Amino acid sequence: MMKRLDWVEVNGTSLRYELSGEGPHTLVLVHEMGGTLESWDQVLPALLPGRRILRYDTRGAGQSEKIRDGVSFDEMAEDLAALLDTLGITEQVALAGCAVGGGIVLHFAARFPERVAALVAMGPATGVPPDRRAATLARAEAIERTGPRGVIEESFAGSYPPEVRHDAEQYRRFRARWLANDAKSYGAIYRMLVDSTVTEEIAGIACPALLLAGTKDRLRPPAVVEPLAGRMRNARFRALDTGHFMAVQTPALVAGEIDGFLASLGR
Repeated sequence: MMKRLDWVEVNGTSLRYELSGEGPHTLVLVHEMGGTLESWDQVLPALLPGRRILRYDTRGAGQSEKIRDGVSFDEMAEDLAALLDTLGITEQVALAGCAVGGGIVLHFAARFPERVAALVAMGPATGVPPDRRAATLARAEAIERTGPRGVIEESFAGSYPPEVRHDAEQYRRFRARWLANDAKSYGAIYRMLVDSTVTEEIAGIACPALLLAGTKDRLRPPAVVEPLAGRMRNARFRALDTGHFMAVQTPALVAGEIDGFLASLGR
């Protein structure tokens, strides 16, 4: 099986990526806020047969270059477009993203519709309601001041509650990795969400889409995600027995949903 892990400088930033598998179609996996390309480790094997899969650390995350002057959804989408260009991937791709990664794939599909064959958005973070913006900015300031350790218990109460800690070792590893996040980059992502217009632009997305929400997700529950699917021209919605970081918390369930949806489209 072909597999390449490397770094590349594109669109004014350095990104770590992994390209693996072989096949006529490419699937791009975009991780959650605070995650890395390893967030897809348990999902990847089930999705690989017959596909080429690209996953990467987004700007500010993992081992990609950190953010110091703010970031926007436009920059995140342009990073991915430049990464695809650099790797010579010119055909339409399928996209799957979790949480903020879901917001990135939705914005990418709105910005570059000619490059997207289909998308899966899992608990997508598309913006912040006006009544939550002050609290979100306060959270950004808190994490920049105290680091991830200062907010982890409050954060995980909504995103990784005890009822989805099915695998103690997986939870231990995820928690430790999350604590290693760069605080300034994390704060920049919160501000990106406050400034986002992704919620308003998704009505223009025409490609086949699957939106997933976790019934145990206290941040982006089905009541928040299902209306997003209703705004789109060609979207399906499914509520799953999982949480916010669903690719980590219930990988077999997520892999089945993504694989089944793409297979129904010949991808």
